[in-house]
Amino acid sequence: MPATKTLISFDVDGTLIRATGQDANKLHKDAFAHGFLEVFGIETTIDVIDYQGSTDMLISRATMRHHGVDDAVISERMDAHCAAMCRYALERRENAADGLELLTGVRQLLEILSARADCTVCLVTGNLEPIAWAKMERLGIEHLFSLPRFGGFGSDHTDRGVLVKIAAQRSESQDYTGVPHVKRFHFGDTPMDVKAAEYAGATAIGLLTGVFSREDLVNVSKAIDPIVFDTLSDTESVLRAIGLT
Repeated sequence: MPATKTLISFDVDGTLIRATGQDANKLHKDAFAHGFLEVFGIETTIDVIDYQGSTDMLISRATMRHHGVDDAVISERMDAHCAAMCRYALERRENAADGLELLTGVRQLLEILSARADCTVCLVTGNLEPIAWAKMERLGIEHLFSLPRFGGFGSDHTDRGVLVKIAAQRSESQDYTGVPHVKRFHFGDTPMDVKAAEYAGATAIGLLTGVFSREDLVNVSKAIDPIVFDTLSDTESVLRAIGLT
């Protein structure tokens, strides 16, 4: 049994997976649309706003604001909206991977991490939790995350920094061995991921697998030498960066 463990969390969209083709991220987008129609009576999609790097509840709020819905009404109905999204997605979970694909190096890195006794692997994502795990399941990588599954999700809070903290707190209760996680790393492809990691006391690992540039990620970091990779394909370099070689 190792004396300490490393906690490693991953963002989902743009970090582990990417949307592709005409049905890009279809089930997730359709779940938003279903929730808007069922709970707010508005037929729309999230494409009316810029949602890069945001979290599901913030995306929903911004979309409803775009359509003139009062903030008080949005807050009052948000739980029902999220519940409607999750029901819709879980009823159609066999389609959760439609318009999605794993990014380069993801499976290989997760397979290595999952086989190690000195680290714990989880998700920190703006996705509502059931939707996040449905994506992982249908893409064939859910089993590579530590048991019991945990993390920080868009159904927990709207702020990504808080989500990284939530994952760390849950790791303490999930790790039945009692071994402390003395090092924490969070992988993400947006400036918001970098800021969230550092806010929560984790080391940010930036990835250029989304729409943001190296400068975008480096410029928001408070680290002396921010860590940024083009992709996760160089497994040895990634493991070295997080001290697992």
